[in-house]
Amino acid sequence: MEIAINVVLTIVGLLMLCFGGNWLVSGGVAIAKKFRISNLVIGMTIVAYGTSTPELAASIAAAGEHSAIILGNIIGSNIANVGMVIGIAAIIVPLAVSKSILKKEIPIMLGVSVLLILISIDGEISQYDGILLFAGLAVFAYYTFKDAMKQRAENKEKIEQGANNIYLKSAGLIGIGVVLLYVGAILTVDNAVVLAQEFGLSEKIIGLTVIAIGTSLPELITSIIAIRKGHADIGIGNIIGSNIYNILMIMGVGAVLGGVMVSADVYVDYAIMIIFSLSLLIALKTGFIGKAMGICLTIGYVAYLAVTFFK
Repeated sequence: MEIAINVVLTIVGLLMLCFGGNWLVSGGVAIAKKFRISNLVIGMTIVAYGTSTPELAASIAAAGEHSAIILGNIIGSNIANVGMVIGIAAIIVPLAVSKSILKKEIPIMLGVSVLLILISIDGEISQYDGILLFAGLAVFAYYTFKDAMKQRAENKEKIEQGANNIYLKSAGLIGIGVVLLYVGAILTVDNAVVLAQEFGLSEKIIGLTVIAIGTSLPELITSIIAIRKGHADIGIGNIIGSNIYNILMIMGVGAVLGGVMVSADVYVDYAIMIIFSLSLLIALKTGFIGKAMGICLTIGYVAYLAVTFFK
């Protein structure tokens, strides 16, 4: 009976993370559009940050005593974002990808992934490493801010009337989203740890699978909605930006709050994360992610989950 309650509370927590992230994104996007920022920049910044907040909330809740969940959550979420989110989205609607994304943002995503591996070599992501990641986040934030200002300067459209009402409504959505994320994170982490202990699973595996999938649901929902509405730049930018924020911001927070221990077997998961990220470069020549590639990514992700659970 107690296990059933833990399962229900975990699902409730994941749903709260999902809805909280979605409302946070909705409020942020509404405000961002008032400042005449392009869809790509919105996807890379406001949407990416918003859909990464479930991972952030879950990682803060797990900091210290359950640091293995933090690392598993970040690696698992980055794999899920490409394998599950882009894979499923491409199956539903073939994705046209701007080559500027492939030439700049994807290499940045790969670069921060390599940085994560390098700072893990000594077996710990320390508080000093966390500060290094925050420095990288500051550089990336400056880069995206400059891009946003360039887009704003190029876009001479007049700001719509009634902005104050939009700001008030958006602030309300953001506030509700933050509360849901906080409560949902506590429910998800605490009950997922109990389930892991009951079924003999390590906290790392729970982070790589259950929590990673749950905290990637906002990316999945947001990207599919954006892509189906014809805003593929928001969908793709959301995934790339989220993967960058997951490492620089969320791992940075987890490391600064208490450090994160790195086990030897995690390097297999690191390699898979890099492979999934590299797969996006296949679209470099065509600027297109079709249904066939979407199916391959999804099958690859399901295979990864199966191996992770039963190895």
